[in-house]
Amino acid sequence: MKKCIINFRKNFFGGNIVSDKSESLTKLEEDEKYNRLTALKLFAMTSSMVISVNELAPFGKTGPTAVFYLLLAGLIWFVPITQMAGEMASVDGWDKGGIFTWVKGSLGDRAGWTAMFYQWIHITVGMNTMMYVIIGALSITFNTPWFNTTPSIRFLLMMVIIWSITIVEMVGVKKIGHIAEWLFALGIALPVILLIVTFFIYLIQGRPLYMHLNWNNIIPHHLTGTTLVAFVPFVLAFCGGEASAPHAKYLENPKKYSTVMLALAITAISFDLLGSTAIGMSVPKDQIQNSTGFVYTFGKILDSIGLLGDLIKKFIGVLLAAGIIGELGNWLAGPSQGMFEAAKEGYMPKFFAKSTNRDVPMRLIVLQTLIVTASAVLITFTSGKNSDFAFNVSLAATTAQYLMVYILMLISYIVLKIKHGNLKRSYYMTKNKALGITIIALVITVVAFFISFIPAQGTPTYLRGVYVWTMIGLCMIVTILPLVIYHYHRHF
Repeated sequence: MKKCIINFRKNFFGGNIVSDKSESLTKLEEDEKYNRLTALKLFAMTSSMVISVNELAPFGKTGPTAVFYLLLAGLIWFVPITQMAGEMASVDGWDKGGIFTWVKGSLGDRAGWTAMFYQWIHITVGMNTMMYVIIGALSITFNTPWFNTTPSIRFLLMMVIIWSITIVEMVGVKKIGHIAEWLFALGIALPVILLIVTFFIYLIQGRPLYMHLNWNNIIPHHLTGTTLVAFVPFVLAFCGGEASAPHAKYLENPKKYSTVMLALAITAISFDLLGSTAIGMSVPKDQIQNSTGFVYTFGKILDSIGLLGDLIKKFIGVLLAAGIIGELGNWLAGPSQGMFEAAKEGYMPKFFAKSTNRDVPMRLIVLQTLIVTASAVLITFTSGKNSDFAFNVSLAATTAQYLMVYILMLISYIVLKIKHGNLKRSYYMTKNKALGITIIALVITVVAFFISFIPAQGTPTYLRGVYVWTMIGLCMIVTILPLVIYHYHRHF
């Protein structure tokens, strides 16, 4: 009875309304205080999304032109992309939902859903690339090259890796994030730094160099299919920086966002440049394999400078595998959160709008793992014993699908500047409508997308057709599927 009287008083006199408003404001203030970020913290968060070792061996194999490609992709493409993302994320009402909200706000509901779907599904193929590097590292660690050359064994190992991570996802996103941060530090950042340090010792000792840098060979003088396709992985190396843009509003000083992204670009370029140069200079080009190149180079450099290369490279192989497993855990959990919100809004069947007691969208994560499994079957068994071919196809397909996201994002930014200049925002890449930088970034993105369909250098003649048709098939499925789902989403 007493409870009923209290409720009546609250409802009649509006007490609950005032209380709810007060509680909401207090909670909002607490959330903002809890999520407050320093520039260093935002830099660390974004670094773990961008910096990787998967592309270092392909970069080293590219040769001196890798320097030019890294600067082009980093300064003329990556920096503008992050600045545009920061501006779109700062628009009032656009701070949540990332790419979905930005594209939806400029181009409409269908385009927003499509962009988010592309972002979610691209990593399903990208996970194959990561697992090929894990298996390559372990094949050196355990001296079992047949891990890489036997398709059935390679596929079995991939399934053990991806489904084990899927089961572990049940512990929750927060714990997965903490684990991934430690694995990134120990398994990605530490090995790259050690590789660079040992390479400098290699140089000081005057060891033989298999690649030389000068102004004549850094810039490609002829635009051929070979030189153009070599540029594609350099774009992928900088993908993902836009993912942290929604956190810009939590910065203690939002104006530092551009400084953070510039520092990230310089750091990523330096890591990629020094790491790939270490591989390209210390190992003959014909001995560099994409999936094993990093660990193999580490062992070779250590042997050359008088250390126990064979033993230490096995330890590095384990660290590297652990680091990439941490990345896999992050990529499996992160994008699924966006799709989970879409499922709750009716863009996906209601079956996928349910989570575990720890708020883990396991049904979506399992769906993503099933897609990874299907793409692994396609790519792994069509490549046969050629592990580099499997790596190149998955790398190119990942790049092509992610570039589809950026094409929509860049177009939406152009529309934002032209048609929605009145929308209030706290950060501007530029306050005028001069879109030269944006158009250049869009042209680079579109060109890189089509170039990705050209078989990578060294692809055997009998596999070139398989390469092209696999790329076309994967991109066609990814293009059509979100449109079909959107067409029927009102019936879910």
